[in-house]
Amino acid sequence: MRKSLRAAAISAACAVAGAALYGTGAATADQSTANSTHEPYNIGLLVKDIDTYYGTTLDSNGVYQASSDSPYAKDLARLDSAAKKYIDQAARKAHHRGEKPAVVFDIDDTLLLSLDYEKKTNYTYNSASWAAYVAQADRPAVFGTPELVEYAESKGVEVFYNSGLKESQRASAVENLKKVGVDVNLDADHVFLKDAANPPAYLSDCATAGAWNCTTVQYKSGTREHIEDLGYDIVANFGDQYSDLEGGYADKTYKLPNPTYFVS
Repeated sequence: MRKSLRAAAISAACAVAGAALYGTGAATADQSTANSTHEPYNIGLLVKDIDTYYGTTLDSNGVYQASSDSPYAKDLARLDSAAKKYIDQAARKAHHRGEKPAVVFDIDDTLLLSLDYEKKTNYTYNSASWAAYVAQADRPAVFGTPELVEYAESKGVEVFYNSGLKESQRASAVENLKKVGVDVNLDADHVFLKDAANPPAYLSDCATAGAWNCTTVQYKSGTREHIEDLGYDIVANFGDQYSDLEGGYADKTYKLPNPTYFVS
């Protein structure tokens, strides 16, 4: 279940944006204000913190973009640098042992940035508006991750995608990924999306035809288990949500920053 900033993600956002969760009030030089409540961090200030973190700007096309010199971009650069070193080492070891290394990427806010949607919906999620946004297939890339996909492929690592997008959104997702330079293994054997109408047999414990009851962790970890059952060793798993990463079936996980929502 996706939860918006305004509904439930304040604590997670504060942790990423570097904001304190509870405030005790402020006073000017000539004014004293008593406040003994446990008032949550003001959401207007939190939004400002998030904008500062992303370096949010409105471009000439009216699209909210993250800045390439923002704290967000710098965090991603550090993560990408560490991930490349690890992938190189893991690939060498796997190939030496005769194994087939693989990496798994989430899509939303791991490869494709949704900041414009969050800003224009005031950080509230609606399935209809989200579907329309995805259908535009015009989201910008998350800094550095398309290059990370290409890097993994160059090291002989099989690339898979494990997304919460619906099967009906496959064409839009693939089109958008190609636009931002991700054009590696975009076939149905490598891009796993939610198919509630006809769920795969490996998710039978929580999903049957027309009855999808999988949590995000069940869906994502079950898909990774399926990939490993195909003979691959998932050396790294990338996602912006902890639910993208939990449940095992990956040697190492990388949590990308996302202060705008969380998926349980």
